[in-house]
Amino acid sequence: MTADSLHILVTGGAGFVGSHLCDSLIQKGHRITCVDNLHSGSIDNVRPLFNHPRFTFIQHDVEVPLALRGPVDEIYHLACPASPRHYQSDPVKTVRTNVIGTLNILKLAREKGARILQASTSEVYGDPEVHPQDETYMGRVDPTGPRACYDEGKRCAETLFFDFRRMYGLDIKVVRIFNTYGPRMAENDGRVVSNFIVQALTNQPLTIYGDGSQTRSLCYVSDLVDALERMMESGEEVTGPVNLGNPQEIEIGELALRVLEVTGSRSELVYRDLPKDDPKLRRPAIGRANEQLGWLPRIDLSEGLQSTVDYFTLKLAEETRNTAIVANTGLGRPTLDVATH
Repeated sequence: MTADSLHILVTGGAGFVGSHLCDSLIQKGHRITCVDNLHSGSIDNVRPLFNHPRFTFIQHDVEVPLALRGPVDEIYHLACPASPRHYQSDPVKTVRTNVIGTLNILKLAREKGARILQASTSEVYGDPEVHPQDETYMGRVDPTGPRACYDEGKRCAETLFFDFRRMYGLDIKVVRIFNTYGPRMAENDGRVVSNFIVQALTNQPLTIYGDGSQTRSLCYVSDLVDALERMMESGEEVTGPVNLGNPQEIEIGELALRVLEVTGSRSELVYRDLPKDDPKLRRPAIGRANEQLGWLPRIDLSEGLQSTVDYFTLKLAEETRNTAIVANTGLGRPTLDVATH
């Protein structure tokens, strides 16, 4: 370890974004403790780091207080299912993760004197009446709807962060993450990019909810990780909230056609009813991120989609091969022992 290396805790570190963050921080020479209950994260996402001397994995649910020996310099708090399919599967647990889990990690940050970053979400804006959404917009969230466990849970987590700053002087950072995509997305998480790509690669119809005119703004995961690190490294006066996302907006129907083009699939498009409270417009105003962090996304949608399609092509081929091996030999996939806490 170098003189500049830090001990960094990443909660939700085996998830899609968290695992890419762990990779980047390890490459910069830091010591990483990755905490994840593996509810929506995957051990495969961090498996390549298991033999690294500066990486530790702890299987742990943040709803339970976490005891760590030694110093902790920074905490990236990403622990919470981020896709509707996952966070709606147990909405009470989602609220508990966002509130009790966040409270536990804030207490740990205070105990360790660590700087802490909250991975909040564009969902705090709900189904917005203001477009694009900037950080001064208070949002339009239904507190009794099926998405409220996540939307209101994240809003409450932001409240806790700023109250810990006001009461205890804790060094906090809050970012609001807009739609992000890239390798290591779970193929069954219900997000639009992974849905479309998996359906296209398996020759299934692409499912469009609504008429396809609703929009999303898609940020490639490496751009988001860069922004997260810049936010953590910013001065104490920069607390957020800061929007992080790509302001390039695309209609869902057009995105489906782009995926068909990249994959070469002949899948048909099918239309279903729009889920309740699903936002119809989503685009971040990122002036604050540009001014305070010097950040702008660099990966355009064509490049990002190709990389993501390549990942899912290999992943689906591997799953097909493993299924065939199991069928022919009767042997399951070997497991990897991990620390539990």
